[in-house]
This record gives sequence, structure tokens and C-alpha cells, in this order.
Amino acid sequence: MSGLLGRLGGWCARHGWIVLTLWVLAAGLLTAGTLVWGRPVNNDVSIPGTDAQRAHELMREGFGPGYDPGGTVQLVLYTANGTLIDKSRKQAVEQSMDALRRTPHVAEVETPYRVGGMSSSMRIGMITVRLKGQDTTKLAQTSEQLVTAAAPAVRAGVEVVPSDSSTPADKQIKTGASEIAGVVFALLVLLFAFGTLVAALVPIFTALISIGVGLGLIAVLGHVVDVPSTASILATMIGLGVGIDYALFLLSRHRTLLAEGVPVQEAVRRTAASSGGAVLFAGGTVVIALSALMFTGFPLLRTLGWITGVSVVCAVLTSITLVPALLGLLGRRIDALRLPLAGRLARRDGPATGWAKLGAWVARRPWRVLAVTVVVLVALAAPAVTIKLGPLDNGYGDKGTPARRAYELIEAGFGLGANGGLVVVAELDRKIAGSTPPDPVVQVLRQRVEHTDGVAFVAPPEVNENGRSVLIQAVPDYAPSDPRALDVVKRVRAIEVPGARVHVGGQVAGLADAGDRIMGRTPLVVGIVVLLSALLLLLAFRAPLVAIKAAVMNLVSLGAAFGALAVVFSQGLGSRLVGMDPPPSAEGSHLATLFFSVPIDTYVPLMLFAVLFGLSMDYEVFLLTSVRQAYARSGDNRSAVAEGLGSTGRVITSAALIMVAVFTAFIAYPDPLVKVFGVGLAVAVAVDATLIRGFLVPATMVLLDRLNWWIPRRLDRILPNLSIEGHEEDGGPAEAEPEPVGAGRHARA
Repeated sequence: MSGLLGRLGGWCARHGWIVLTLWVLAAGLLTAGTLVWGRPVNNDVSIPGTDAQRAHELMREGFGPGYDPGGTVQLVLYTANGTLIDKSRKQAVEQSMDALRRTPHVAEVETPYRVGGMSSSMRIGMITVRLKGQDTTKLAQTSEQLVTAAAPAVRAGVEVVPSDSSTPADKQIKTGASEIAGVVFALLVLLFAFGTLVAALVPIFTALISIGVGLGLIAVLGHVVDVPSTASILATMIGLGVGIDYALFLLSRHRTLLAEGVPVQEAVRRTAASSGGAVLFAGGTVVIALSALMFTGFPLLRTLGWITGVSVVCAVLTSITLVPALLGLLGRRIDALRLPLAGRLARRDGPATGWAKLGAWVARRPWRVLAVTVVVLVALAAPAVTIKLGPLDNGYGDKGTPARRAYELIEAGFGLGANGGLVVVAELDRKIAGSTPPDPVVQVLRQRVEHTDGVAFVAPPEVNENGRSVLIQAVPDYAPSDPRALDVVKRVRAIEVPGARVHVGGQVAGLADAGDRIMGRTPLVVGIVVLLSALLLLLAFRAPLVAIKAAVMNLVSLGAAFGALAVVFSQGLGSRLVGMDPPPSAEGSHLATLFFSVPIDTYVPLMLFAVLFGLSMDYEVFLLTSVRQAYARSGDNRSAVAEGLGSTGRVITSAALIMVAVFTAFIAYPDPLVKVFGVGLAVAVAVDATLIRGFLVPATMVLLDRLNWWIPRRLDRILPNLSIEGHEEDGGPAEAEPEPVGAGRHARA
């Protein structure tokens, strides 16, 4: 494989203008297409086979227009002076409702002057607008049109705020300042690492082209498949980080070869053959980890996984083609515009670096380093047991946004549970009529729901057109993010009425089912990710213990990341520091305002696991590649570990700094979901690049000694030879490579 990558890199270097033009054209055309045809998103949270999904299906069968949760918008009305029943304001509200009825796709408008439509103070009310035939991916635009139609009420001094059934995770996230901040910090790190402006700009340019192509492809896919709104932001976060990192690894290797006197074209070929292979395998582990999300049984998470993987594929492709093309075009000018105060990456055969000294220090006392590192990592991971999973409602949204304002008004006027109502739909064994008085089955069902512990209000039942199902809307006592709301869902689902089968839908019920489905599939997904990633490492290094150890090390760094999430969000010790605002229910207490817990959506840990496991494997691949090459030259495991850490330490540190900076920059986003991802990714990468790669991995490799490269003879014979180290590409006399312990004559690294 290294030979193939070497030939590809050499061709790209010789035809640099062609490769550069093709990539720039691809990025430009896809970006232009996005501007012309848009970037549709669809946060379809349906989960086939769940109770909430069955309730939503029944809701669409004969209960009138707009009984799809995605097709309903509530306009929350508020007046600070007087009440909504004052004559002038009531006339303005009624005029607004007439205008709403004339708005396209509006099927029904329910007046706030109905039972349950007005708060007890008469200052807060809700106009329920049921839609039909509209594009559900454009609910935000539809809400803006409805607010515009309600202009008569606004002119009368009534505040009109749209509220829909989405959550912060559903909102369209716009990119901007955070990406710029991440790129600027990455440029500073690269300037310090390389010492020249030209060299520092190569990874930045490559990553931007990769992101442009990736986001364009995601936008195109949005026209044929459901693409979640969070896909573009996750693709940008991950694609920007790995895109810069992969180019950094290639560029550092290329400059080392140039410093050794290797001609430009040959240096590009060797770089693509060695570091290009490491990039390919590292990117492959990220894609494998993300692809495993298809086994979650949650369509939204499955799509989010493979769509995000598109950005990683683009990063790998640009690294093994565009980077060699740029290196070939620049030639020796890669070191142009040198900055006198900045350093340069150390040459492999240069004087001992700080990382090399650290590697030698660890190699002399592996047991003590192992013990201390394990204690520190256990302490970092310990808070993870307190992590608080649950729905994330609009009460945690950014203050000043319509979603947060609507949430606050609804809670103030109608109670905590009004923002997350339950939709109880019962299938009936016989046909009934929707007459007055209601059928005995309907009466019993309503009484059972009313007397369920945790239910605050129950609306009058509705019977569908064919008389075979009944719908009851209920309001719980608790906010959607309160774990007790999930208990209410379970209690309502446990209701047994002869002649009726009860189903519960709505936001809270849907999220409860999503959590149950994901929790049930988590062991399967984790097992697939770990096994496939270990298999990929086994193919790369032909060392079973190295592959198993790498998987275990990645799980350790994940524990530290989840521990940080628990401290910041679940324990609330850093929720203010990351820019979170307390929910309305916590604003009365000064202490709660400073320290308040934030629930983490149930699917976030699994998504983070997939992303972090893949990213952690990146540094493992680059470190192991260097150690293996050093071992092949000397046959001394202890010195090979120290040399490998010394030759990659500064590069990995620079790459980790860049990735941490990119992820940290995204914490500034107002969306709480992005903040959770930013904190988790930044902490995991920081821990992985320091404690794991700097201490734990070298210590264990020294202790294992030659067993690092042991492989059973039978396994050695059947494994394909997929070397990623490219020894044959280095030129000059090759040192005899020590045969792996237990391997036969076919063993190669």
C-alpha cells in the first residue's frame, strides 16, 4: 500500500496545477450550488417500532389537519400592560387570527380565548396554528411568516413569539465566528511549529478546501436524504481539526526529508508513502467509528454518523492528493517567509528534544510512570458516574432567542409541563361515536389519565373520524428536561383500560424512547467500534497486543472526557463558564444561577464515543508508526520507544493544540448541544495527547518489550501485508528488520 500511495503522491507532485485546479473547482462549484439550491435539513426523530412513533402515526389518522407535531406552531402572546381580554387588544388578536387563516399552508387556527388557551392572569395566551402541506424542513421560515401575519397584535402592544415542538438540538446552527477563531489559533500554532508562513498556510488551505467540499456534499445529500441540522456543524468541527492535523503530519515529514538533502519530488513520494499511509489508516478508524452508529436503531443518529464521516473522507483525500500537489508546486519555497522568533520541528536525527528526553525518562522507570498515570486518569474519569442524561429542552437555550423567550412565557403562564405536553392516543377494539356524553371507554380513559400521578391538566378527548381511536392531550407537572417527566410517561403508558390500547407520544415520550433504544444498542455499537478499530490496527502493524492495547488506551481517554462533561454540565461547576444560562425554574436562587446542572441528551455520549475513539486512534497510529520504524532500525525496544516519542512528540502536541483550539472555539456557540461536544472533544484530545501518548503508552510499550510485536505464526500467514510505514521508500541501504516474536518467515510490519 505504501508503494501505491508513494506513486500517487509523486504523480500529484508532478501535476500539481491539475490537482490544485480540480480541488478548487470542486470546492467552488459545490459551495455555489449550496448558495443557489440551499442546504435543506430535516431533524426527523422518528424511531420505527417505538410506542411514541405509533402514537404519532395514529395522530395523523383522522384527527383533523395539523396533528403532526412537526406541523404545529404556537404563537405565544404576552402583554405587559393590561390584559389580552381588553377590547382593543382582543380585536387586534382576532384580526391577527384572520390574517393567519389566509397564510399559505395554514389549515386551522385555534383562538387563545378558549379553555386552556389563556393564563390565569389573562396576560399570556397561545394561538395554536395547525399546518398542512408545508415543507417540514422549513418550519423556521414558516414561523417567521406567521409572526408577520400577526402584525395587528404587535401594533396593539402584544408581544408575539413563535414556539414549535423542536428542541435546541433541532435548531439550524449557523457557522461563523467560531470557525474563524479556530483557524486563526491553528495558524499561530503552525507558525510556531514550522517557523515559516508558507509552510503554516499549507495545512490551513488544505483544510479549508476539504471543508468546502465536505459541506457542499452534505448540502447536496440534503436534497435526497434527511440531513440533521447539526450535521454541518459537526462536520466542520471534526473536518477542520483532522484536515489540519493530517496535513501537518505530512508536511513535517516532508520538511524533515528536505533537511536531509532529499530532492523535492523524491521527498514528496516518500512522504506520501510513509505518512500518507498513516493518514489513511487514521482516517479509516474515524470513519469506522462513525459508521458504527448505523447500528444504534436511531435514524437521526445513524444519519448524523455517516454524514459527519463525509468530512473525514474529504480530509483524507485532500491530504494524500492536494498536499503532495502543493509540496511539489512550492518545492524549496516551502520554507519561504521565515519568522525569526518561531521554532521549527525537530529533525529525526537531530539533537535530543524535550519529548525524546521525556521518552528516555519514562523508559527508565516504566512501573512508576504507569502507576501514577493510571491514578491520575482514574481521578479524571471518576466523575463520569454522576453524568446526568436526559432531554435538553428550550429552557437551556440562549437567552434572547425566540425559542427561549417562548419557553419562558409558556412556563410562566401555564406551568412547567406546558412546554412538553403528552399526547395520549388509544386504539379501540370497537368503533365508537364522538358524541356527548362520551363513550364509557373514553370516560374511563380520561379519568385514568387525570388521576395519574404527575399529570396537571387533561384536555377534552377527541375521537377520530372512523371512531377507532381517541386522543387526549395531557400536561405534566414537570419540565421536559426533568427526569420526573419521563416517569409520568411510563405511568401513563401503564394505564390499562378494557377495549383500548394506550400509546403516548409527544416530545418527552419520543426522547424517552430514543434513550431506551440507544441504551439498549450501546454495548453493540461500542463492541463494533472497538473490534473493527483493533482489526484495522492489527492489519497495519501485524501486532495483536499493540492493537488491543490501543483500543484500551482510547477507552481510558474517553473516561476522562466523560468525567469532564459530568463536572461541567451534570454537576454544574462549569456551566456558567461555557456560557450557559440557567433555566427559568433556577433563576430565583443566586446559587442555582451560578451552579446549575444541564442534562445531556441520551444520544450525545454514544456520538462522542464514536468521534473520540476515532480521533484518539489518529495519534496512536502516528506514534506507533514512528516507534515501529525505530525498532526496525535498532531492534532495541526501550530506545525505540524513546526515539518514537521524541520524533513525534512535538508534531502530535502541535496537532493536538490545533484540534483543542478548534473544539474550544465552538464552545462559544449559543447552542448547548455544540457546547457539550466542544467540551468533550477538547478535553479528550488534550488528555490523549499528553497523559496517554506521553506517559501511558510509552510505559506499557517498554514493559511489554518484544511482546509488542509478537504475532502467532498462523495469524501472520493469513494476514495481508498492508504496511503503512514505507521502509522501502526511504532509499539507501535498508537495515535488517527484526522478526516479530513468534512470527514466521512471512512476518512484516
